[in-house]
Amino acid sequence: MNMLSSQVKAFSDQLLPKIPGFKDWCEAVICAPSVLLPSTIESFKNTGIGVGAQNMSQHISGAYTGEISAGMLSELGVGYVIVGHSERRAYYYETDEMVKEKAHAALSAGLRPIVCVGESFKQREIGVTNDFVTMQVKAALTGISKEQVCKVIIAYEPIWAIGTGMTATPDDAQNVCAVIRKVLAALYDNQIAQAMTIQYGGSMNDNNAADLLAQPDIDGGLIGGASLKPESFAAIVNAANQ
Repeated sequence: MNMLSSQVKAFSDQLLPKIPGFKDWCEAVICAPSVLLPSTIESFKNTGIGVGAQNMSQHISGAYTGEISAGMLSELGVGYVIVGHSERRAYYYETDEMVKEKAHAALSAGLRPIVCVGESFKQREIGVTNDFVTMQVKAALTGISKEQVCKVIIAYEPIWAIGTGMTATPDDAQNVCAVIRKVLAALYDNQIAQAMTIQYGGSMNDNNAADLLAQPDIDGGLIGGASLKPESFAAIVNAANQ
């Protein structure tokens, strides 16, 4: 929940010159608060940068005051939506079932869901990270076909590393992302697992992005605070070219 609509154009004007040619080797998406989506779509029109929403309802329509449907987002021109972000799970009590329903609703509307999974510090301490993340991935993808799942992006975001400045080591992040890819192979097949995008999303910044993105099973980043600064965000995008 950052920035105002009046600030988006200035942000794009600062960012774009810093990432020349990124379209040749990198996919970049800005996920904005819902009220900023029109100005974000306009500011990044014809730039090659996609636009996504940070959340949506699992319902198609109805008496859900204040909610925004996948169809509304799609009609705006949004291509992506984050579902199950740890802050949504923690602060708004979103369950695995809700995350699954949102993923289905997004796909039905032609959106690419970015499904977030990740463990708490306590779960990490007691050694259940792999089991917990496996359960979250399986729950989110229940009922999603082989044809649909390739449109899904999985973001591993350890809760203990979000907004804390703490970051999983490249090896730790790689290990969990490798587990996620094995789950995808078991649920579908190895070809689909290799084709799918798995991101790391725990305090990735311009200082650690290159090391994290160099890992074989980390295909990208879900960037939080560092995405608010054009210089930092550009450095992360450029690190994906290494």
